[in-house]
Formats: sequence, C-alpha cells, structure tokens
Amino acid sequence: MENSAKEDYKIQSFDMETQKLLKTALKEPSSVDLEKVSNVIVDQSLKDQVFSKEAGRICYTIVQAEAKANNGNVFRRNLLNRLQQEFKAREETRNRSLQEWVCYVTFICNIFDYLKVNNMPMMALVHPVYDCLFRLAQSDSLQNEEEVDCLVLQLHRIGDQLEKMNVQRMDELFHLLRDGFLLHEGLNSMARLLLLEILEFRAGGWRLSDTAQKYYYSEVAD
Repeated sequence: MENSAKEDYKIQSFDMETQKLLKTALKEPSSVDLEKVSNVIVDQSLKDQVFSKEAGRICYTIVQAEAKANNGNVFRRNLLNRLQQEFKAREETRNRSLQEWVCYVTFICNIFDYLKVNNMPMMALVHPVYDCLFRLAQSDSLQNEEEVDCLVLQLHRIGDQLEKMNVQRMDELFHLLRDGFLLHEGLNSMARLLLLEILEFRAGGWRLSDTAQKYYYSEVAD
C-alpha cells in the first residue's frame, strides 16, 4: 500500500486524464495504449528533473505488471525504442537545452538501474549509457557544473553495475576523468572536488571511506 502511494505521488504533476492513464498502466497495462504510456513517461522525464530520477520505478512496475498478466513486453519494447530515438538525437538535444540533456542521461541511467532481465542489466542499454557518460566527460561538458554533477551522480548510482558489464569502457572513462581533473584548466573548484571524489570513490571499490566522506561532504556543504 505504501508503495502504491509513492507511485501516486510521482504522477501528481500530470493532468487528471494522464494520471488516470498511468494509474491504469501500473495495475492493468494490457487495457491501455502502452506506446502512449511510454511516450508520456519519456516526455515528462525530459523536462522534469525530479521525475527523471524516479521514472525508473514506475517503468519497472509497469514491466512487472505486464509480464505477470500475459508475459508481455510491449511497454518495454516501446520504451527502449523511444530511448533509442532520443539517444540518436542526443547532441542536438544538448545543443538545444542542457537541462533536457541532463534529464535524458538521468532517465536512461535510471532505466538501466531498474529494468533487469534475469536480474542482470539490459545489454541493449550498456553502450548507450556509456556513450552518454563519455559525452559528459568531454572537456566542454566538464566546464558545466550541471553536467559534472549529473555524471558523478550517475556513477554513484550505477557505476558498479556498469563496470561489471564492461570494465574496459569504465577504465577508458576514468582515464578521461583523470585527464580532465589533471589537465583541464577551465574547471571550477566544485567540478574539481566532484571529479576528485568520484576518482576516489571508484578506487575504493565504489565506496568512500568514512574520512573521505566527511571531507567531501563538508566541503560541498561549505
């Protein structure tokens, strides 16, 4: 019951008709247009950063409900198709709106985190997620605190899982981040702190020691 209240809470920003559509999809997915549902969720995720962080949970619930009802995967297929379309247009999105781009990265990482096949992340998402994180590690992105913040948050959330899927690409990503930290003169002090923290986080096996945690989070608070 508590879980269902949480799901309700996350869809309050929609109009009443869309809320009804999503509530039905969460309980009886086969009775609604699941392509429309996936588009509604993606559209909202691209403009609402809070929703983009939470949408994975809604998608997970719909996928589970559909699989339980008729072993279907219509919603998941539509969701992945739409994510792929947005992925192909990612550079245009970034040029048009930094906020929309950051929302997209947050959303695709959220989906990677929540949607599993046989308890494993979906292979179809591994390279697109890596490609998005590599884009955030380029020198022009490292000058934007919003993008650095997004990169570090996603690595905190899914870095460990992502590394298990492809350690070579994670090594390459961290070479880029190390070079960015050491060689990039345009970094502001907060970006430097965030990069140093994520370098230490991975070096510690995707964990921070208590001392490091106190140091970084007192610095951020200041």
